[in-house]
Amino acid sequence: MSDLTHYIGGARVAGTSGRFADVYNPATGEVQSRVPLASAEEMDHAVQAAAAAQPAWAAVNPQRRARVMMKFVTLLNRDMDKLAEALSREHGKTLPDAAGDVQRGLEVVEYCIGAPQMLKGEFTDSAGPGIDMYSMRQPLGVCAGITPFNFPAMIPMWMFAPAIACGNAFILKPSERDPSVPLMLAELMEEAGLPKGILQVVNGDKAAVDAILDHPVIQSIGFVGSTPIAEYIYGRGCSNGKRVQCFGGAKNHMIIMPDADMDQAADALVGAGYGAAGERCMAISVAVPVGNDTADRLIAKLIPRIEKLKVGPYTAGKDVDYGPVVTAAAKQNILRLVQAGVDQGAKLVIDGRNFALQGYEDGFFVGPHLFDHVTADMDIYKKEIFGPVLSTVRAQSYEEALGLAMSHEYGNGTAIFTRDGDAARDFANRVNVGMIGINVPIPVPLAYHTFGGWKKSAFGDLNQHGPDSFKFYTRTKTITSRWPSGIKEGAALNFRPME
Repeated sequence: MSDLTHYIGGARVAGTSGRFADVYNPATGEVQSRVPLASAEEMDHAVQAAAAAQPAWAAVNPQRRARVMMKFVTLLNRDMDKLAEALSREHGKTLPDAAGDVQRGLEVVEYCIGAPQMLKGEFTDSAGPGIDMYSMRQPLGVCAGITPFNFPAMIPMWMFAPAIACGNAFILKPSERDPSVPLMLAELMEEAGLPKGILQVVNGDKAAVDAILDHPVIQSIGFVGSTPIAEYIYGRGCSNGKRVQCFGGAKNHMIIMPDADMDQAADALVGAGYGAAGERCMAISVAVPVGNDTADRLIAKLIPRIEKLKVGPYTAGKDVDYGPVVTAAAKQNILRLVQAGVDQGAKLVIDGRNFALQGYEDGFFVGPHLFDHVTADMDIYKKEIFGPVLSTVRAQSYEEALGLAMSHEYGNGTAIFTRDGDAARDFANRVNVGMIGINVPIPVPLAYHTFGGWKKSAFGDLNQHGPDSFKFYTRTKTITSRWPSGIKEGAALNFRPME
């Protein structure tokens, strides 16, 4: 068993707090390494190193900063298999899913190559006699990101790539459950030409998070995780005068209209509901067929597809559909909520509670579950399960289905499957959810649009990646300049309007 490190000042640095967390192989249940948990003093050391390096990096012109991103993209493609294997080993994802994790982060890095365009200011010539006005976007200084276990490559890159392209230094506090890939990304960024100290990786738990929230040098914080922690980070960070964006939980609904292609809808639900063992904030966890006939047809299509799912370790090959969940505690929470669903009267159509994989009995595998006749007062409907569990809530009308998505406290993503353009257009216009799919089950926008939910799924007024990221990681400064010509007329003591 090996000890992992932090990454500070351009080098891997051993922890000094004396505290560690175990990093498991989710497929076997074995501890494969330990990760150090930073103290406030260690966090301060990383922040001071970042603050010392940042002014010189901010002075580098945006085009040269973009060239670092270009090289980083090349290195990500070079090391794709190595990164995916390390990610699968600690998270449990299949290798294709792990490579997709890296790829979706890489696409945001590609977008950040356009930093020179995104950082251009505005200019007004002759706003008044001899007066010009212009604005410039300037970096914040030292920024920080607190990222979750379920996307250990993608979400860190969603944060640090635009922050660094804008001229900031960045402190990354990744999940302590799968920290190896973030450390590898920091090394690749420096291989791409990033100066030492601009990207630091500091591993830790709540002590490290609180040190970020309270540190006076850190100017902004990004977070992705559960809603209770998002609320805590947003409140404490904002009260300390920081710019904060937090993305929390989800309960994503997919409405299936009677006219939908039922095979297409069933395939979409299986992929969106069970991919990555359901450990996605954009997973579809609630199917809402409209009408009992639609529901019966949908369930009949889902059952054989779900029963054919292959669950196993990433080492079993690329035909594995999904792997284990990340920890034993996550597995127990999923099974507890499944039992609550049974106890509260939902019909468990497919029961994965007794799933066992020969040779991996100690792994954190959870079989697929399918519920029917779920109602809005049940725990499996109200709470984010974050596991391979799909709940079916039967609606008797389009308005009832729309109302379910709109009345839920979470508003991350939703989808509708239909052949009716008018219904799709009405749904997209009316539903109070941040990301909408029309015959698309997981509507994660591409890198040049922005990602963000509504309601209790997001806190803050700017989304992740896309144009919003360049606004979040910069401040706008506006300059009014005057170069008068001719003989000076003396001081003007009154406030004079523009002529």
